[in-house]
Amino acid sequence: MDEAILVEGKARPRGRFPHLRRAGDLVFVSGTSSRRPDGTFAGASADAMGVTDLDIREQTRAVIENIRDLLEAAGGGLSDVVNVTTYLVSMNDFGGYNEVYGEYFDETGPARTTVAVHQLPHPHLLIEISCVAHIPQATRTGKEGGA
Repeated sequence: MDEAILVEGKARPRGRFPHLRRAGDLVFVSGTSSRRPDGTFAGASADAMGVTDLDIREQTRAVIENIRDLLEAAGGGLSDVVNVTTYLVSMNDFGGYNEVYGEYFDETGPARTTVAVHQLPHPHLLIEISCVAHIPQATRTGKEGGA
């Protein structure tokens, strides 16, 4: 069954699109950031003078954990990811991103592409990741409407 999925308890998309889109056994995860359900961002803070502190490692960890939660809602997990596309605002952050990414995935994991972009939808965002996972649909018993 093909379906669009919005996951309860996660930050709502900032546009008219779902967190996930299932197409057969493939699940496409929309671009995901470190945004929390309350609208704040993991890995981003500002002092009283407005000086920001942005942490690529903390943001990367939060993004991957957000993706993990989204995939769990579709019946899968990070081990089901087959392709990752990462968008970094600065390639100077590649080392920190790559370090944290390696805590979750290794050479047996998904294919990956990383690109630099001019900006993301909020000035506190350093990274956004979209991915594709292979999560087989539950097999049906053959009964109409039964699973």
